[in-house]
Amino acid sequence: MPFIFKRLALFMSIAAAFAADKPAPFKVGPAASYDHRQTNAQVTIAADPYLADDKQKVAFGKVRPTDWGISPLLVVIQNDTNGAIRLDRMKMEISGPDRKTVEATPAREVRYLNPVGRPPLIPGPVGPVPGRMKKNPLDAWEIEGRAFAAQMLPAGQSAYGFFYFQTGLHGDSTLLVSGMQEAASGKELLFFEIPLR
Repeated sequence: MPFIFKRLALFMSIAAAFAADKPAPFKVGPAASYDHRQTNAQVTIAADPYLADDKQKVAFGKVRPTDWGISPLLVVIQNDTNGAIRLDRMKMEISGPDRKTVEATPAREVRYLNPVGRPPLIPGPVGPVPGRMKKNPLDAWEIEGRAFAAQMLPAGQSAYGFFYFQTGLHGDSTLLVSGMQEAASGKELLFFEIPLR
């Protein structure tokens, strides 16, 4: 085999190895394709807990929010009404088996939760000197970059993103969604209660 073909075969095998190691791309399906969903007045909200390691790897790369007590929940909203819906006052809560609720933590604040710790103090001739602080693993672009950010949802459109909860999601947890309004009239939409079992 000529030298050029040997080189080409080597490059192709290296490219195939890199392609095999590449994780699957993060994709979101339509709201109707998820198991945990509810439709009220032509608005469908679906929720998908991202608790398994393989799902977290696809969405967040090396970051595992559950290792730090954060439960990521993918939410997909489909607006099949004839008008736009305001989402800027939307409120997301998780209700547990004891009916206590936990509000979603804003994505911009997740990086400050569960800090890795204070920098170690190193004794020196003039007293303790702060050591180097480790980067908080929750300070990754995927946390804020994949968060739900839509403020308005036009008719016939959908929006998706993650909400983050400082609680474990149990088999009998429920997602409570309120505060969505019709943009034209300001009328609040019905309350959504989506079981996550």
